[in-house]
Amino acid sequence: MFRKDSAYEAKLKKLEPVEADRRLTVKLQQAVTRFEISERLRVNTLTQLPQEQPWTRVVDPARVASVLESFLVEEVPANAPDYDLVGPLGADTIVEFVVQDYGMRSKGGRAGAYVRGYGRMFTLDGRAEVWRRPFEVDQVAAGAAHLDPFKVGKNPALFREAMTAMLDEVATVFVKDLTPRDRRGGAPLPDMPANAAPDTVPGAASQPPPEPPKPPEKELPAGELPDPDPE
Repeated sequence: MFRKDSAYEAKLKKLEPVEADRRLTVKLQQAVTRFEISERLRVNTLTQLPQEQPWTRVVDPARVASVLESFLVEEVPANAPDYDLVGPLGADTIVEFVVQDYGMRSKGGRAGAYVRGYGRMFTLDGRAEVWRRPFEVDQVAAGAAHLDPFKVGKNPALFREAMTAMLDEVATVFVKDLTPRDRRGGAPLPDMPANAAPDTVPGAASQPPPEPPKPPEKELPAGELPDPDPE
């Protein structure tokens, strides 16, 4: 993020943008994991679906995760899970939510969270895909309020809150897709859209007082980002 937006150069001072990005990434991963994001999408979508077949015959997600060992997967796997292992549990169709990327980005000094991936439904017998919905929610592109990365560095829960709101948007779209207006499906749904000046000390107009020497810059603690600007 810092590498792609030079607006933070003065704030970072001696901290290299590459290292600042690394530290911010650690903070974001502490706030929410890829598995937690996928799980929220699953739970929020399932709880909003109508209580009728086929949604009343869903296989226990814990059994599915155990068979596929998906509790252990934080990165998008290079090889797809062996979904045939789910067949003995009584499943004939898979609904899969994949988070491909998430994090923060910035443009012109305005930062925000983003998440992208896709949902799909396919049959176990033949792997025929019957539904697919890519998603991308980007606060910067949407013109949302600035999410100060330095505040996130001090309070990673701010990123989690932003991610939660975006995932709820995605779940709402998934529910509409998976609840057709009739058994043949409804009409296609629209795609989801996806520096203050420093204070000055007044002085005599003709003879301003000399500036006091600047104190030496304090070293940042290991793994930390600069403090956010005061409100």
